[in-house]
Amino acid sequence: MPLIGSVADDLTGATTTGVLLARSKARTAVFFNVEAAQKGEGVEELDAILISSNSRALPANEAYGKVKAATDALKEMGVKYFQKRIDTTLRGGVGVEIDAMLDQLPEGTVAVVVPAMPQSRRILVGGYSVIDGVALINTPVAKDVRTPVKENYIPRLLSGQTRRKVGLVALDKVLAGDEAIREALKEQRGAGCEVIVVDGITLEDVENIAQACISLNWNVVTVDPGPFTAKMAYYRDLIQKEEPNLPPEADEAGKTVLIAAGSATPVTKKQMGILCEDARHVRISVEPLPLIEGGDEALDEVYRAVHKAVELLKSGEQPRAILFETALHGELLNLDEEDAKRHYAGGMSADRINAGLGMIIAQVLEIVGRERIAGLYTTGGDTMVNVCYQLGVECIEVMDYVIPQTDVGRLVGSPYDGLPVVGKGGLTGNDNTACDIVTRLFREAARQI
Repeated sequence: MPLIGSVADDLTGATTTGVLLARSKARTAVFFNVEAAQKGEGVEELDAILISSNSRALPANEAYGKVKAATDALKEMGVKYFQKRIDTTLRGGVGVEIDAMLDQLPEGTVAVVVPAMPQSRRILVGGYSVIDGVALINTPVAKDVRTPVKENYIPRLLSGQTRRKVGLVALDKVLAGDEAIREALKEQRGAGCEVIVVDGITLEDVENIAQACISLNWNVVTVDPGPFTAKMAYYRDLIQKEEPNLPPEADEAGKTVLIAAGSATPVTKKQMGILCEDARHVRISVEPLPLIEGGDEALDEVYRAVHKAVELLKSGEQPRAILFETALHGELLNLDEEDAKRHYAGGMSADRINAGLGMIIAQVLEIVGRERIAGLYTTGGDTMVNVCYQLGVECIEVMDYVIPQTDVGRLVGSPYDGLPVVGKGGLTGNDNTACDIVTRLFREAARQI
């Protein structure tokens, strides 16, 4: 029976928390939606289960309903300890989703919000979010097409989204150690706060916050990107110490990594540019406008990309990796404007582009067979969801990460059961991360044999 349950607002968020637990010897699976989790086989054998509510960009009432349903499903599965997994950059309706979870849990449950993920250079100081040394509102997240973040002070951001009182335990208390943290938490709760934000800049800070919460013996919902949840699970004796789960070196002959790049961030563009400096890595640019239009135009563009990839895979010099991208060449589209031009619902253009990438990956796999493919690499949570949807997959067993927030797993179910997959957020990693992911996927493919 899974004792740890999490609701994440997107798929890559779920895998980010999941791998921290998996690296700590907890058998962990991520489900793409509530229905997939409810019908999943072998759920009772899991230690941790994570459900993506796919709610980050939804209106508040819809996001509330999605998180409520996921929380109820986890309760029915016997989960004892709950997490509301949040984005490291606080995108989406975090406060609304905290309410949705707390409303389903016993009275007196407290949401302790620890947004820090120091291993990814995400920290909180004085209630202010800092990303790799830059104030949150000065990062590309502030201009995110679907879920921009305009507020840097997290207690104020959450107060605008939740109907509960929000408190803060500042860094001076955290640096003083777990006893000082414990007293500060009690003070905030005594003041009527049911949502308490806590500063943190190092993993040691996160560990001390967890120890303070354990000693208080409160019913705590962890609200964080993953590290706080993992530390709480460790001090509850639910998991072991975190360790890498590395496969052996691999022979790369005869296999190719398929990449679907749905992210348009400068970080992704730089990473893919460096990847394609290696002549063994081939870029296939997919035009986004036909995919947005849909119908025969979209099918023709998908066919063109698939045909080109199959030719490469069946050639005498099979590429080491094939990159399918829609936003790393030419002029970057304003997808809100594309929606408005066509009288689409908000986000429909982005959905159609991601669906097109998913169709391309699925058709290439169907034509050439999985034995020619080392693994799949996707950037952006929506892209991963669409690729897996086209493959008939609704669950990933998570195993490890290449770097934090760049997660390694295996597809569960469908003809591609066990196929390695890596999902990466668009803002994550250094210049060489894409190259490192491709190498790791070849090693993961060898583990499957």
